[in-house]
Amino acid sequence: MTEMRGPMDKVVTEETENQDGKSSQPPQPVAVPCVKLETSPGCTSPPLLQSQQGLAPAPRNPLVKQEEEPHATHSFEWCWGKEKPTTWTCNKAGTIEDVLKRSHKFTDVAGKNQNKELVIVKDGKLISSHFPCILIKKNESLTVKYVKAVNKPQQPVGGSHHRQRKGPSDELVVFDVLTKGGTNVANIMRNQVLKNDFQEIAVYAYKGEKVRHALKRDGRFLNTVFKKNCALSHKVTEKETEMSSLVDDLDGEIFQIILLNKSDPPLSQPGSLDDAYMMQNESQRSDSDVNQDPLPQSTTAKSLNDSKPKEKSMLDGNKVPENIYEIPDSKQKQKRLSSQFKDLVKGKKTQQGSKLSRIQNLFRVEYGKNVETCMEVKTVKKLMDISRFVCQVRINGRAEGSGFLLFGKFVITNGHVVKDIYDESTRQLNERVNVHFSYESLDQMDFGESVEEVAGFEYGHDESGHMCDWALLRLGADQELPDGLLTIMHFGSRPQRGGICIIGHPYGGVKKMDPCLIVLPEYRNQVVERHRCENPEGVCPENPHYRKNQEHIQVVTNRFFEDVKKDESNRQALMYESCFSFGSSGSPVFDEHCNVVAMHSGGYAYRNAKGESQSVVEYGYPLSIIIEHIIVQMVERRRFDVLKEYLACNYTYHRNVITNLKKLVESRNLTAFKSALSNSVVTSDESLKAFFEFFSQRDEPVPMDSDAY
Repeated sequence: MTEMRGPMDKVVTEETENQDGKSSQPPQPVAVPCVKLETSPGCTSPPLLQSQQGLAPAPRNPLVKQEEEPHATHSFEWCWGKEKPTTWTCNKAGTIEDVLKRSHKFTDVAGKNQNKELVIVKDGKLISSHFPCILIKKNESLTVKYVKAVNKPQQPVGGSHHRQRKGPSDELVVFDVLTKGGTNVANIMRNQVLKNDFQEIAVYAYKGEKVRHALKRDGRFLNTVFKKNCALSHKVTEKETEMSSLVDDLDGEIFQIILLNKSDPPLSQPGSLDDAYMMQNESQRSDSDVNQDPLPQSTTAKSLNDSKPKEKSMLDGNKVPENIYEIPDSKQKQKRLSSQFKDLVKGKKTQQGSKLSRIQNLFRVEYGKNVETCMEVKTVKKLMDISRFVCQVRINGRAEGSGFLLFGKFVITNGHVVKDIYDESTRQLNERVNVHFSYESLDQMDFGESVEEVAGFEYGHDESGHMCDWALLRLGADQELPDGLLTIMHFGSRPQRGGICIIGHPYGGVKKMDPCLIVLPEYRNQVVERHRCENPEGVCPENPHYRKNQEHIQVVTNRFFEDVKKDESNRQALMYESCFSFGSSGSPVFDEHCNVVAMHSGGYAYRNAKGESQSVVEYGYPLSIIIEHIIVQMVERRRFDVLKEYLACNYTYHRNVITNLKKLVESRNLTAFKSALSNSVVTSDESLKAFFEFFSQRDEPVPMDSDAY
């Protein structure tokens, strides 16, 4: 029979070795008197197992601090508030709080915040006070804070010290958990301050340990997480990991706690001493949960500690033999089965109803996963109002792309939308171009506004190797238009994470809106691998470079996905997963505050084996960078009329754009900005004159007030 080994096998082996170094069998649960285990101060954990031959040494509490073992010396910095960082060197295993307590400076700070909860920030994420110090890398920086405690700060299971195993740090894994759970389980943190001020917390665990045990030891989660049927959902791939799964493959990943369904969590049979230990402490910890009833004492642990089984009478009057024990959780199982039987009798649970319940559970999980894409009603209303500035770009009546009114009578779109009909040498359009702002239904008759000229155009890589793809279209002077987006609202810098929304005309259709999520650069490879796994039969990339390749389809597929991973030409772009594809180029991208932050430009498109068009990931170029390039080109082409209309917008983010642009002008020594002061058009206009005088200053002054122009 295959030997099953649990995460505590090593501990059992150490405890049961005799003086000759030979191992005896692990102690088995029997009905003999119990003795009290030695625990760390403040720990009241009852004993678990005793030897049949007598009182053999009991297994160690996995969280009790052992004798400090030396490890490789490493140093790190920690700071408190606005004070200068303090460098500290550590050469002994322990928790990060143990290490900090060796500092007189920290003990002074801790003494002044006795009634508050200690919070330690590492790389923007919260780590627990019992986080192993060996996981703090050399020269890493920690920030120490104290926040208001809802109740007495929760200690990890078994006391304030965690168990330090002998061996390298690769026995440990660290994964991140979002402080906000999915639908119906959003509130998961004991201290709501952590949920409001931080997005992620770091959880450590030992290889061979279960997810449930790692989260319980962490001590920062409400008992709701363990009372309900919850699981971990990967933030990018949405792959689910159950609480009973091992933590070995979770290292470095980010998860959200979701509710699988509203049924009770599955009952797990204790498979190791670690299981029994965690079940014992569950009832102790639940007493400190905020507004939650304590869990009943584990019948498994109770049955292991009973000194003698109670004698019960059978139906025939005979007594139950002494060597028969009560089945763990039998009373709870009996109540559950009785309740289910009554429901079946009443006809509440039919076979069809069970299928419907599974479908509903699936929907609940999906809604929980996409909670970040949900929008408030006021945000939707604001986006609906902003959508009137979005237009469809048509060439000779054919839908070719999207765009939006930026300022004055100027519409911005992608350069590749018009590049085939635009002659850069003559700066003339070879075909008729119109934009349509109100194409929102198929039966709508709209002749649109005509494009008079391409005021600015850039398609290709700049001096820094970044891809540029924009075209500034000037509409007819006789057309009545509202103020552009820069006049009525702000535009912001590229967001780092969270939700965005795109408004445009995908596939040449009516105006649509797509809320979606940002793909962080470090997760792009995971998204690529997901698409590769979803297409085992291979894909046909839309890029003609791959279609010309005569190699086997699988070879082309692998090359395509590897090229997507390695592509650095769009490293400045904002990446996301959207359903917007062909025809949506030039659409504005809005952040969660309705600020326009980018212009939707393209994606890594392919066709799957069924012929369906898909994209690995989509991207948009930051609008702030596009505006900088527009200004530079307008100055170099002496299009002061366009520049004057831009300066008339006077929007909030203008100062940041001008400050960044000044650095660009100085780094590239763009002399056109200095020579413009001698132009009569500039000297006769106060706004233009103030603008170019700012760029002629050699020192780094405070950015000039935008009210000056």
